[in-house]
Amino acid sequence: MNQRTMIASTAATLMSLALLAAPVVAAEKEKCFGIAKAGQNDCASISGVHSCAGQSKVDMDKGEWKYVAKGTCKEMKGMSMDEAKAMMPKKS
Repeated sequence: MNQRTMIASTAATLMSLALLAAPVVAAEKEKCFGIAKAGQNDCASISGVHSCAGQSKVDMDKGEWKYVAKGTCKEMKGMSMDEAKAMMPKKS
């Protein structure tokens, strides 16, 4: 086996392991709303104001979230998605 083939094989193996580990990591985390500092949210806002990470404009916006270790959100004074949705202004 030549060096190029060995490197490609090793890289493919490492990528496969990373993909297999991702669901385990996600299972150990939960979305926590209302704790993200401006520009430090993990993804889209609950209200649809933006659709990407790092685009929050206000600290502790109840519509913004970050991933935290499962079971730690309440300790950080955060909310679940259902709680955050309940606090959002109603559309008329």
